[in-house]
Amino acid sequence: MSARALSRRSLLAGTVGLAAAGGVAGLVDLGRAAAVDRTNTSGQLRIGYLPITDAAPLLIAHAAGLYQPGVVSAAKPVLFRSWASLAEAFVTRQVDAVHMLMPTALQLRFLLGSAVRVLSWNHTNGSALTVAPNITELGQLAGTQVAIPFWWSIHNIILQELLRAHDLVPVVRRSASRSARTVELIVMSPSDMVPALANRSIGGYVVADPFNAMAQVRKIGRIHAFLGDVWRDHACCVVLAHQDLIDHRPRAAASLVNSIVLAQQRLNADRPAAATTLSTGAYLPQPIPAIKTALTYRAQDYHFAHPDWQPQRLGFQPFPFPSFTRRLVEAMHGTVVDGDRQFLNRLDPATAHAQLVDDTFVRSALTAHGGPQTFGLPTDLTRVEQVQPL
Repeated sequence: MSARALSRRSLLAGTVGLAAAGGVAGLVDLGRAAAVDRTNTSGQLRIGYLPITDAAPLLIAHAAGLYQPGVVSAAKPVLFRSWASLAEAFVTRQVDAVHMLMPTALQLRFLLGSAVRVLSWNHTNGSALTVAPNITELGQLAGTQVAIPFWWSIHNIILQELLRAHDLVPVVRRSASRSARTVELIVMSPSDMVPALANRSIGGYVVADPFNAMAQVRKIGRIHAFLGDVWRDHACCVVLAHQDLIDHRPRAAASLVNSIVLAQQRLNADRPAAATTLSTGAYLPQPIPAIKTALTYRAQDYHFAHPDWQPQRLGFQPFPFPSFTRRLVEAMHGTVVDGDRQFLNRLDPATAHAQLVDDTFVRSALTAHGGPQTFGLPTDLTRVEQVQPL
């Protein structure tokens, strides 16, 4: 199916499996939307984000004045409430650069045929599986619903690895059964997950912070596992832009990535100060105790299978490792989703990274700001993926 043939309903269904929740009738010519910008007359890049701590580099770059004037709009980044709305706004050019779930970036490129490019990683880790207080071991999720933020998300992928490791079966559009040890997965906006857990309509949720920290602070749920304890330093969100930015405005692309690298360094230098900025600057609507907790989890408060991985730590480093993309594509092949999986048949783990990622600008930015070692990265910028379900 070509991008031009996709309706807005198809966009939402193909991208997030939310056709029923967000579909609107009528055709949208995505090819034309990607080529003609009817709303941005300034030429300055507009930033879109979800109100989660994953977005911190894009937000701190704005708050600290790190974006180059004239390149990125001085206006506040545009807040969206769901991955569905953010993905649609990006593809249809309402915003020009976003933090996007890495699996969704792959889907936008290889299912919708949208000419998108990952310019850098936005962060690593930063997500957890939060469960009702009465659930003390994973097997108790049998017969319950667990909420995920997006079908094609690292959250869904790692959750399913966890469930299978405990002889639980993830199912979609089918009621969960305790006797059959099935767990029904449902997509839910992050902001709806905390009240859903509080009223016990779900058994748990897997999502980015500060929604895990919020459940902990409000004492309506407990963090059962940090996803970084399953997949070491995995990328959740990446910085996504359009190919034509690279083709026609490479200096703007370089400037954007440079600002993000500087913001990541600033975040690593003083996380409590960043939490205050994100809260008092009204970038994130959650209470500051939850934001601060999410950025500064204390290792001694949790039990980890791999404590040396520092799985509770929301990491900020920009380099997109090819090994991660390859392992991610392999994992996507085995992930249950409610949506179109046909693109996976032609998605080669060995070539997907080169087609999706352009690391030219992030390599230059790293060189300009102290090298890979300033982020604790290997100097040769290679690594081996470590994935071990608990």
